[in-house]
Amino acid sequence: MAQLVYPIDADTLLADVDAARSMAKNYAGAYQSASPYPHICIDNFLPEQVLENVLTDLRNRPEKETTFARAQENKKVSYVPERLPTYTKNLFYALNSRPFILFLEEMTGIEGLIPDPFFFGAGVHETANGGHLDIHADFNLHSKMKVERRLNTLIYLNKDWREEWGGSFEIWDKEMKGKVHSFTPLFNRMVTFSTTSDSFHGNPSVVNHPDGKSRDSIALYYYTATWDDSRKSHSTLFKPRPNSTDKKDYAEIRRDVLRDFTPPMLYRKIIGPLSRLGF
Repeated sequence: MAQLVYPIDADTLLADVDAARSMAKNYAGAYQSASPYPHICIDNFLPEQVLENVLTDLRNRPEKETTFARAQENKKVSYVPERLPTYTKNLFYALNSRPFILFLEEMTGIEGLIPDPFFFGAGVHETANGGHLDIHADFNLHSKMKVERRLNTLIYLNKDWREEWGGSFEIWDKEMKGKVHSFTPLFNRMVTFSTTSDSFHGNPSVVNHPDGKSRDSIALYYYTATWDDSRKSHSTLFKPRPNSTDKKDYAEIRRDVLRDFTPPMLYRKIIGPLSRLGF
C-alpha cells in the first residue's frame, strides 16, 4: 500500500495547500490508471493524533439519527457532522476546505470539485456486528444542489482490525462478474474512488468482531457542476453478487417504473418523495 500523511496540523486542523498538492501528485498516476475504475487505497493518511482525537470524541456518540435495516444494508447508522463533538465536526469542515479539495483534484484529475456543505449521506458511518452493505453504485445527483456526484472518500477508524472480522471494502468489476479488490477497514486507511453508475462497491461481508465492536468510518462525498437535464438520476443501485444470497432492490425497481410512467412534475412533487419513504 502507498504511504502518506496528509499535511494537516492535528491541533488546528489547517493544511498547507502547496504541500497538499505536491503530495497528491505522487498518487495521481496510480489513481487515474486503476481498474475497473479510478480508485486508491492509502495507509497512514492523517497524522495519527487526528484520528485518536476522533475516537475520543466518539466515546460519547449522539443519539442515532439515520438507521438502515433492510436486506441490502443492515445495522448501519450515520451520524451527521453537525451533531458530533467539536473536534470531529471541525475535521469534516477541514476535509471540505480548499487544501483537501485541491489535493483531490490533483490526485484524481477531476477539476472543479465541489464539497457538500449539507453532508448529504456523509458523516461518521457505523456498522454494528451482524451488519453489512451490499455491492452497489451510489446515487448520482445531489437533489438539493443539482450537482453530479464524482468522488467518495472513506477514512477508517478501526484499530487492529482483522480481515476475518468482516466489513472489508470491496471493488467489483462493471459487469458484476467478480470482485477485483478488497481492503480491510484498518485504522487510518483512506480509500478514495470515482463514482459512476457502474462503479460497484460495498462491504457485503458481515461484521463479526469478537468483542462486539462496530466497523466505523468517516465518509465524505464530492461533486461537480456537470449535471444536465438529459441525464437520468437514480438513487443507490444495489447489485446482487453472482452465486450469493444477496437480494434485489425492488424498491428501486418500483421507483424506476413510477418515474417512467408518471408526468415529471407529479413525480418530483408527490410520487418521488413518497416512493423514497417506502410507499
